[in-house]
Amino acid sequence: MPLTHEGWQVWDLAQRLGGQLRAIPGAVLGWDMNAALAMAQALGVPARAAAELLPVIEAVMVRKLNQQIASGGGEGRDV
Repeated sequence: MPLTHEGWQVWDLAQRLGGQLRAIPGAVLGWDMNAALAMAQALGVPARAAAELLPVIEAVMVRKLNQQIASGGGEGRDV
């Protein structure tokens, strides 16, 4: 769980990035970081916090989604 106000802002941003996935058939590659940083700016999230924290969150998201896809949990989904 985030410990700072900026951490909570980035966590909220990460929850909004579902439509910004970069993917190939059968795998998620990550977020469109240009779009993510533009969204951060629009929401007033400090750029430094977004730049430092989003890649860490992205790495976990990619790993978990790809595990879910590999185990068959992604069937019937667009990714």
